[in-house]
Amino acid sequence: MNMNDSLTADEWRVFANHEFFLKKAAISVKLKQTLEKLHLALQREMSAHPLLSPNRFDPEAVQFVKGEHLEDCPYQYLDFPRYYSREEKFAFRSLCWWGHHVVFALIVEGPLVKQYRLNLFNRFSEIADRQLSLCLSSSLWEWKAGPGLTFDITHHRRSEIAAALDHRTFFKVARFITLQDLEAHPDHIIDTGIATFQAILPIITL
Repeated sequence: MNMNDSLTADEWRVFANHEFFLKKAAISVKLKQTLEKLHLALQREMSAHPLLSPNRFDPEAVQFVKGEHLEDCPYQYLDFPRYYSREEKFAFRSLCWWGHHVVFALIVEGPLVKQYRLNLFNRFSEIADRQLSLCLSSSLWEWKAGPGLTFDITHHRRSEIAAALDHRTFFKVARFITLQDLEAHPDHIIDTGIATFQAILPIITL
């Protein structure tokens, strides 16, 4: 046997920690319940606004996903509203990434991106300085934040944001919440999810 395949003493302690796995299961259930409540709140919010959405968009479409391997860490997310095709994407994702943070993100790709970009700049005063970040990665599925990956959407960065979005056929605008902040304010997932959706509405409304 390759000794590198053997569990260390610390790894055996984790493996044997029955209480840890019970807590993990309980946390997963509570996160799902929180995302379900957020879905209902987003439904109410969305019904009050005319969205600029793809032709085949279904306002009732929703998806809850649970996985274990986002960079080797568990995750759960809600996609609502949601529309995905090969050419177009239009979604608001609420992602709980274990060991990292919670992310709320607008994901758009396709022919409507030009109008979303115009909305962003025509309504920039409504969007800037609301704790939103522009994601800079060449992939829509990068969920980390920091230098080279995101920068804040603020009034004094308008020209940088314009340069970053120039000629893009997709983009993502997100808000990242630290786990420390969530521990101090347990209701933050729902409250911040709604606040983030309201902040990005000027980009995606008629």
